[in-house]
Amino acid sequence: MSGVEATEAVAQTDRPPQWLHVTSMDLEAQGVARRPDGKVVFIDGALPTEWVSAETQRRKNQWEQAQLTEIHHESALRVVPRCPQFGLHAGACGGCKMQHLDAAAQVAMKQRVLEDNLWHLAKVRAQNLLRPIAGPAWGYRYRARLSVRYVPKKGEVLVGFHERKSRYVADMRECPVLPPHVSRMLMPLRALVFGMEARESCPQIELAVGDEVTALVLRHLQPLSAADLQRLRDFAAAQREEGVVLQWWLQPKGPETAHRLDPQPDEPTLAYRLPEFGVRMPFKPTDFTQVNPHINRVLVDRALRLLDVQPHERVIDWFCGLGNFTLPLATRAREVLGIEGSEALVARSRDNLRLHQRDGRVLAPTQFVARNLFEMTPSMLEADGTADKWLVDPPREGAFALAKALADLHQEHLSGGRPGRAWLPPQRIVYVSCNPATLARDAGLIVHQAGYRCTAAGVVNMFPHTAHVESIAVFDRDTAS
Repeated sequence: MSGVEATEAVAQTDRPPQWLHVTSMDLEAQGVARRPDGKVVFIDGALPTEWVSAETQRRKNQWEQAQLTEIHHESALRVVPRCPQFGLHAGACGGCKMQHLDAAAQVAMKQRVLEDNLWHLAKVRAQNLLRPIAGPAWGYRYRARLSVRYVPKKGEVLVGFHERKSRYVADMRECPVLPPHVSRMLMPLRALVFGMEARESCPQIELAVGDEVTALVLRHLQPLSAADLQRLRDFAAAQREEGVVLQWWLQPKGPETAHRLDPQPDEPTLAYRLPEFGVRMPFKPTDFTQVNPHINRVLVDRALRLLDVQPHERVIDWFCGLGNFTLPLATRAREVLGIEGSEALVARSRDNLRLHQRDGRVLAPTQFVARNLFEMTPSMLEADGTADKWLVDPPREGAFALAKALADLHQEHLSGGRPGRAWLPPQRIVYVSCNPATLARDAGLIVHQAGYRCTAAGVVNMFPHTAHVESIAVFDRDTAS
């Protein structure tokens, strides 16, 4: 018997009855244990294999929610959190949930979450497990919404994420998941807003970092005075002296109202590059782009390699956004169609396409169209034409209507309907997901009703230290069907 096994044996026989044995983690990064009567207890701060004491904070008939109070036997995977704001203490930041767990173990846990969701929700098992996509664990968060609050009792302004399970803003003085230059900016930002006349009417600063430019979008509920605008200019000038190209954007109402403060035609634009494909993607700070650019580059490369696009093939990129996958696909395929629900994003993707065409980049014929993909029907699917391959990258809600339309057409084919139909289903689908539950739901349709096999799946650690699970799955047409 090993030392670990001996410890476990002693713990199981000699432990006090109130100790809890943590066996797993849930999607919220809570430890999961069971009381002797079988009642499930979710424990904030506890890790699998640990024996702990916990204080119950919420009690239901079938489960309890509790907070860790003492660790009696510690997991070998427990590490010291890097961020002083992380933890269970009062005022702790709620931006991260897993800094106390070894980074490699976080990825393994997310892989189990993906596999469990596919099996338990859809009875689907991937034939192959892909190597997890992982990258830097710190300084990766290039997109963030930072809350701003003036606290008269403290005589200061707070800028940061919310406290755990609270509407209050955490007292953040640094943040290791933000880029280092942004983390260093937190305290100066607090001082800046505190000195503004509008300090009580600026609830949010949205962050977007590109390859050359850092953009801050200031949400303001009242018009800014000339003095406050000058304070913003002076702050940007001070950052330039530190080597940071900072651009202020002002947002008086909704995201569509965001605009540059003092735009200069000769300044660099907010953009990111996908160097493997010779693609540069300009974007606005309120546009949707991936939070983690390091992982995004690897993800795009992995998705295209899995899709294995050939020069003679037509490809549809569903939920294409700005063209993050579409433009790289256009360097490989015969023809590409990008479909997105937002008219504004379609306009931006067309602009990006024209930009690359003007630069002389040789791309396949590419079109972008706007369509409500949550109301997809079989007839709409047929109208978009046959494609050899699909890339699907939906939001958290998933792609249920698209999967259902595909399944309905397959079932119609099996029943002998419309034998002369020209439309054919894609031979391969690569599905990039930010929600394992909706991926599993859609995978159930694709595998059990649309005639595909799930040939591969794996996790993408886009958000280290959080419980967020990003993943990628491959579905190949089942020729037997």
